[in-house]
Amino acid sequence: MGGVTSSIAAKLAFCPPSPSSYRLVSDEVTGLLLMNPFPHRENVEILKLQTRKGTEIVAVYVRHPMATSTLLYSHGNAADLGQMYELFIELSIHLKVNLMGYDYSGYGQSTGKPSESHTYADIEAAYKCLEETYGTKQEDVILYGQSVGSGPTLDLAARLPRLRAVVLHSPILSGLRVMYPVKKTYWFDIYKNIDKITLVNCPVLVIHGTSDEVVDCSHGKQLWELSKEKYEPLWLEGGSHCDLEHYPEYIKHLKKFITTVERPLSSRASTCQSENQSSDVEMPRQSVDRREKPPRQSVDRRVKEKPPKGPSRKSKLRITFEQHLDRSRRSVDLHDKSRKSVDQHHQIERGRKSVDRLDRVRSE
Repeated sequence: MGGVTSSIAAKLAFCPPSPSSYRLVSDEVTGLLLMNPFPHRENVEILKLQTRKGTEIVAVYVRHPMATSTLLYSHGNAADLGQMYELFIELSIHLKVNLMGYDYSGYGQSTGKPSESHTYADIEAAYKCLEETYGTKQEDVILYGQSVGSGPTLDLAARLPRLRAVVLHSPILSGLRVMYPVKKTYWFDIYKNIDKITLVNCPVLVIHGTSDEVVDCSHGKQLWELSKEKYEPLWLEGGSHCDLEHYPEYIKHLKKFITTVERPLSSRASTCQSENQSSDVEMPRQSVDRREKPPRQSVDRRVKEKPPKGPSRKSKLRITFEQHLDRSRRSVDLHDKSRKSVDQHHQIERGRKSVDRLDRVRSE
């Protein structure tokens, strides 16, 4: 029974656009890989990456000349890089970040078939590329997971202790919890985010629409409550599952968040959330509504790290990326025990009906 349910959940979780919204071509003069029908940009690179599962995934790297952070974006279940391309460009420009997006195995022009385990290998390949090809440091990376993309995002975040931050956009508690009001985590469930969120050691921003009919807003609220280092969440009043990028508050709140996490720890605000704000997970927060005053400053509670004695941390024995992931994954697996949680009945995630575009972006 469990295996059948898990198989059904996995099939419903992955809906690659068919046909793909783009195709890959090589420039006859430069030999560069291009994404048709989009024109070549000097600051955009199209890549093919090998994963540890043997598949080859397509990735896009957008470079910003003033960036100090790099956003690693895991998209939703019914999109591919062609549909996300313009949004990636806009986010890089307005947030002043480098951005890497990738297609899961079986999506777009990536090979293989989509599955939970493949998405974990996919995001690892993208992260490894950032480290080895672009020299990106772990402490400069912000992981961004949208909808189903919250699964690979939290799986990796739970195993990387020095991340700069995590953004969860319309996230899920787990695969089964989208379908059924289960009260504990079963072994055959997929994307056990409810268990992994407590292992994330960096600031977490949650963005969710209050009228989401695909993944109920209660998923985002509970993940935010379980986060160790909460940042003021963004509950978009009336927002659904596929339109949050169109709200002016979306880009404003993201810019504020990134500006905050890019500051040195010593200069960040350490204001704690009030008791009633922390405990009220059922009612939408009003601080981010258009009609209310601007949201409060970050509630980042990170403790200042004491300066290391003797040799710097970077000069100590370096653990390779693969060894770190393997060792860390064991701690995550041990943590995946059955736990109690209050869940509501939710709908099955449907295919996205709109192209994620940032049509109404406003700069501050």
